[in-house]
Amino acid sequence: MRNKKNHVSIIGTRGYPYIYSGYETFAKELSERLVKKGIKVTIYCHRNLFKYRPKQIKGIHLVYLPAIETKILSQLSHSLLAFLHACWQPYDVILAVNSANGPFGLLTRLFRKKTMINVDGLEWMRPKWNGLGSKYFYWSSKQATRFFDLIINDSEEMQRVYKKEFQTQSSVIAYGAEPRYSQNPELIQKWDLRPNSYYLIVGRLIPDNNSDIILEGFLQSSSGKKLVIVGDVPFQDTYAKKIKARSQTTDRVIMTGYVNESETLAELYHHCYAYLHGHEFGGTNPTMLKAMAYGCAILALKTPFNIEMLADGDFGDFFNKSVDSISKKIKDFDLHSKRVLYLKNHSRSGISKKYTWDHVCDQYINAIYGLIGSR
Repeated sequence: MRNKKNHVSIIGTRGYPYIYSGYETFAKELSERLVKKGIKVTIYCHRNLFKYRPKQIKGIHLVYLPAIETKILSQLSHSLLAFLHACWQPYDVILAVNSANGPFGLLTRLFRKKTMINVDGLEWMRPKWNGLGSKYFYWSSKQATRFFDLIINDSEEMQRVYKKEFQTQSSVIAYGAEPRYSQNPELIQKWDLRPNSYYLIVGRLIPDNNSDIILEGFLQSSSGKKLVIVGDVPFQDTYAKKIKARSQTTDRVIMTGYVNESETLAELYHHCYAYLHGHEFGGTNPTMLKAMAYGCAILALKTPFNIEMLADGDFGDFFNKSVDSISKKIKDFDLHSKRVLYLKNHSRSGISKKYTWDHVCDQYINAIYGLIGSR
């Protein structure tokens, strides 16, 4: 009821204020706004990631739990402990992220907890989860539709996927971004870069992002600009090694590794000639949303999700999943600088109300009160 302070817990991220990926950014932006709206928030955090473990930051309550620290079991083991803990707490709503947590909805169903889950993208189709991992993600996504009270997709295309695959209705609440303009352009000089002298890729070096194909397409294009690749993987990986080795064969590619300073990363976005986006299996992608908010000309892999985000070409252009297609598009961008400038000036307009954090928060608040029957 609204006459008491409703309490929401968030499970499935690495924690707060730890920022690593879209889930952590989502938890930060949403929880801080929920607290300002008078809703109590508890976030479950991975204990090993936090040297200091305050019980509360910015009014957000924090619970630190351990995990089995392996690539596969870390998040699942932590989520299991978090769900077991949450079932015994007086939370009004439990919000989970990541469809891998779908089976844990059985626990909350047994304890009659109100639940919602943001299931993210086509996890079962991602190359890194081939074999057993792929089967688990498909199964867990299906379990989420059985046990959670509300399924949340971050795009209309993902809503259609869940309707077709699992015969389930879901709500669409997108991801957010805040428009930003250049404030400190000299930060890109550490890589000897000048504005508009480079194409940019941002993302983990995993097959889902198709950085290897984009790299080959760029090299084949013979563009006079550089290619800057921001990102890495936190483990030894054959795919990442292949990209790093290929980049070392030419002086046209700069690999920065992780760029943890948000101001520096923002300036890399602001001053690129164009941002190249190869993400294949998600809904609303946070990295491309940031490129839009930061005023980039965008050249993206042609998928239903990317077409939805870029409004069928209003806010960017597309390439097919082939080296030749990428090479041709880069040559076209090099030759038509006025088109690129138009996209730069126009891309922020794609951050409509749908993609603002305040609107995202309002939609989650409506969903929360809808579950607890106090709308």
